[in-house]
Amino acid sequence: MQAIQPTATPLRPVKTPPRVASRRSSRRQRSYPHQTLAAETGVKLAVNMVLSVCATSAVIQLWPHYQAVQEKLQEIKAEVNLTQERVDKSRSDFNRYFDPSLAKTVMQEQSNRVDPQQRPVILQEPPAPEAEESTPQP
Repeated sequence: MQAIQPTATPLRPVKTPPRVASRRSSRRQRSYPHQTLAAETGVKLAVNMVLSVCATSAVIQLWPHYQAVQEKLQEIKAEVNLTQERVDKSRSDFNRYFDPSLAKTVMQEQSNRVDPQQRPVILQEPPAPEAEESTPQP
C-alpha cells in the first residue's frame, strides 16, 4: 500500500550563546543547597498527607456500603445453594422417569395398576393371645 509519507526536515542544532552565571545566583546556590531540597521534600510530604487523609476518608465512607454488599452476597450464595439442591433433585427425578429400565417401576408408582406377574403380599399381624382364665391347677 502506498501511504503518504511524512516529509523529513533535517534538524539543525540551535546555537545559543553560553550563559554567564552571575556571582549572586551561584553564591545563593552554593551557600543554601539544602533549602530547595527541604522545600521540595516538605511539599511532597504535605501532598502525600492530604492524599492519605482523602483516601482514609473515602475508605471510611465506603465501608458500610461494602458490608451491605457482602451481606447481600451471602444471601445470594445461600439462595444459589438451595436452588442447586432443587436442580440436582429434579435432574435425578428426570433421569429416573426417562430411564427405560425403570419404566415399569415408575408406572406402577404413578398408577394403581400392578404387574400381572407380580404376586401381592399381604402382611397380617399375628393373632393376639387370648386372656386365659386363671384356673388353679392341681
